[in-house]
Amino acid sequence: MDITLFDDLTIRNNLLPLTYTRPVADLRVGTFTIAEKWQRLYQATTHWLTVPYLQELFTKSSIDYTTYVNGAVLPNPALYEAVNNLKDNEKLVQNDIILAYKGSQNSDNLTTVNFKKECIIIKTVTDIFTYNGYGIEQDFAWFNDNAIRADLANSVTCTQPDNVFVEEGAIVVQSSINPLTQKVIIRKGSEIMEGTYIRGAFALGESAQVKMASKIYGATTIGDACKVGGELNNVVMHSNSSKAHDGFLGNAVIGAWCNLGADTNNSNLKNNYEEVKLWNYPSQRFIKTGLQFCGLVMADHSKCGINTMFNTGTVVGVSSNIFGAGFVRNYVPDFSWGGPQGLTTYRFNDALATMQRVFERRSRVLSTQEIDVLQYIFDQTAPYRIA
Repeated sequence: MDITLFDDLTIRNNLLPLTYTRPVADLRVGTFTIAEKWQRLYQATTHWLTVPYLQELFTKSSIDYTTYVNGAVLPNPALYEAVNNLKDNEKLVQNDIILAYKGSQNSDNLTTVNFKKECIIIKTVTDIFTYNGYGIEQDFAWFNDNAIRADLANSVTCTQPDNVFVEEGAIVVQSSINPLTQKVIIRKGSEIMEGTYIRGAFALGESAQVKMASKIYGATTIGDACKVGGELNNVVMHSNSSKAHDGFLGNAVIGAWCNLGADTNNSNLKNNYEEVKLWNYPSQRFIKTGLQFCGLVMADHSKCGINTMFNTGTVVGVSSNIFGAGFVRNYVPDFSWGGPQGLTTYRFNDALATMQRVFERRSRVLSTQEIDVLQYIFDQTAPYRIA
């Protein structure tokens, strides 16, 4: 099946700042991103339809008349069948949200087909960690059918080995894994060092590393080429990010190319046990999440220094650099520099120089298109930060 994953603009805006640097379907929920789920679980050929400034980075189909799928929707067998069965100029709808349609990009007067079965839509940033366990469960069967399983080393304590998929080429030694009720996926090239304790659901990406004596609770995903240590609980970390030292991170979403300094901690529960509020970009205010547990949301390219403290329900925008004693404010605008003592603008050329050094460490080069995207974000978010 050939599909184009489109951004529902209302949903996309509610997923900022994570979607400043990517389409919605490039968000990770489980082991794979949403786009990868369509590609791997259902052998779909995917294209992108996103906002203009991102379109050059994410290839648009050369065919206008095709099947369009909402990039915020997690695929499942019933949904796949319904999408595959769409007739020309039909749209699949649930609760006034278009899940998919078959036609031209700007088709109107489409015939409505109501989808009444289960459908998980990632509508808010907190949905990413809320549905992460579901996402890992979805992906586990793919590994059983498509990847080469390696045996756990004798030094590893595991209560239910059938619920653990260690891909050939991963290293796991002298650790304890408890997947009794939730699945565990450990991808090739990754390493879990000695003395680590893991409870499912858990997914470790390719070439990622869990440092010695880490404690990880589900449902947690560590993306490709990440490094983590300390204590994590219900965290989704995108690729090439690091929290390599002690400290607690809970009910959190971390973007790509982030770095959390040693002994960074976030609170995920208010002292008065009240519902957590979170900064919402479209409304430019804090709104209720419906959650009692909610920690940190950090967008791509952001960094924080040692002993950084994040309060319950903190949002950090793209490419911010945070340091200093005390709790930073609950909303750190994109391209901010500073901490509890005050924030100023992280000048674009300085931020870009840091990104380039980080990329060089991974034998990568920032492309002209990536720089243009970052410049666009810097310009668009200027009104929301202190000059």
